[in-house]
Amino acid sequence: MVNFGSVDPSSPVGYVVAFTVPMLDAFLPVVPSESVVIGLGVLASDSFDLRLIPLVLLLVAAGAFCGDNISYWLGRRFGTRVADRLMSGSRGRRSREWADRTLKRYGMRLLIAARFIPGGRTAVTITAGLTHYDRRRFVVAVAVAAVLWTGYAFGIGLVGGRTFKDNTFAAFGLAFAVAAVVSVLVEVGRRLLRRFGPGRETVPPC
Repeated sequence: MVNFGSVDPSSPVGYVVAFTVPMLDAFLPVVPSESVVIGLGVLASDSFDLRLIPLVLLLVAAGAFCGDNISYWLGRRFGTRVADRLMSGSRGRRSREWADRTLKRYGMRLLIAARFIPGGRTAVTITAGLTHYDRRRFVVAVAVAAVLWTGYAFGIGLVGGRTFKDNTFAAFGLAFAVAAVVSVLVEVGRRLLRRFGPGRETVPPC
């Protein structure tokens, strides 16, 4: 876990964290990229020159974009070997089957939406590489997804930090509470679509 209190977003360590964690999260889902980016947003609201925020945002988005492309490359280069390792068991197999079916139907839209579906990013990007999904379309979609996700996660942190300028713990609490609510809403929507949506294949069977 990253100790947010010891990380200055404008320091070399902060820059490394901003790029590396979102990158690793693409193919190592145990890395808490959203929590880290939210934390950086909270700290950025009061701890450094706001003119440096665009640089941090760029690093986060670039890390997320690179991670997605590494995940795609792993799927394309190593196929089911890496997929079996990163998404093992029956649940992983179902997620890959869902990603394969849904990519064929929704393509770029799924690649963008998967960024916000718990567990969806890894399944979709690995499967895109495994099935040799068109590389140009993939790059465009994950670039858009990286920008949207970066603004969302970092923005929540900034709002929390600005709301509770003198109480860092409350700022983190508000930011993570908002993120948790969004995750719950996404999960509820996913389950409703799975149950009542056309074809019942628009969301992963997590």
